[in-house]
Amino acid sequence: MTTSESGPKRKRPIRKFLVRWLGPPLARGVYRSLAGSWRYVTENEHILTGLLNGDRPVVGAFLHARTFQLLHYFSRPSRGRWMLMCSRSSDGDVMTSLEESLGYRVARGSSGSGGARALAEMIKAQREDPRLSSCLAVDGSRGPRGIAQLGILTLARKTNGVLLPVAASTPRCWVQRSWDRTVIPKWGAEVHVLVGEPMDVPRQIDAAGTEAIRQRLQERLIDMHRELDARVGFKDTEPLQLRQHLPPVAEDTVAQPLVQ
Repeated sequence: MTTSESGPKRKRPIRKFLVRWLGPPLARGVYRSLAGSWRYVTENEHILTGLLNGDRPVVGAFLHARTFQLLHYFSRPSRGRWMLMCSRSSDGDVMTSLEESLGYRVARGSSGSGGARALAEMIKAQREDPRLSSCLAVDGSRGPRGIAQLGILTLARKTNGVLLPVAASTPRCWVQRSWDRTVIPKWGAEVHVLVGEPMDVPRQIDAAGTEAIRQRLQERLIDMHRELDARVGFKDTEPLQLRQHLPPVAEDTVAQPLVQ
């Protein structure tokens, strides 16, 4: 009885050690090797290039499931400097190490913990350096899958940034059984990136106007992925978007006192 009860407790420090110290270098090595074999095909790259050369910050919007396809893509020096948000979890520690090794600036937080403070950090950074771009998964770190939340609109509005929807797809991939159906391209995959039409978020806007933009961004990203997935031949047994709608996380109201 004593042995069985103490067994799990002895494993926890070992697992924590492995995740904290071995996880980051292993993830960096595997991802760099894998991503280095991918070939990217970009549609509408001139839109991205024009915005990066403009005088307003760029706020990239993407689906959480396509993170791994886009991390390597936006880490290229020719595609500017970017800031991301990553959770404070142990998995987030591994992702932060990977993202920083690729040259990204990272704010730690998520909709579940520290999201408002991380969002405030990103707003401050882009106000101080308009040449610094940022990216956020519209459906956050917990979902629901494909449902846009308010944090990215807050980021664009308070930095006077241009909202830029971006889609990515490849038929040669693994699809994880996670809440977001994470897609990881296989070795040598051809990854297609579709840059959408930029969107503006007015500095002065009421709740109804904010909700209209949120819906438009959400619909545009889903439509872009449906069109791109069909064209390149990507298929999944689960839908891009979960229809059971939960209210978007109101990060705007939480972050308001931190950054005016």
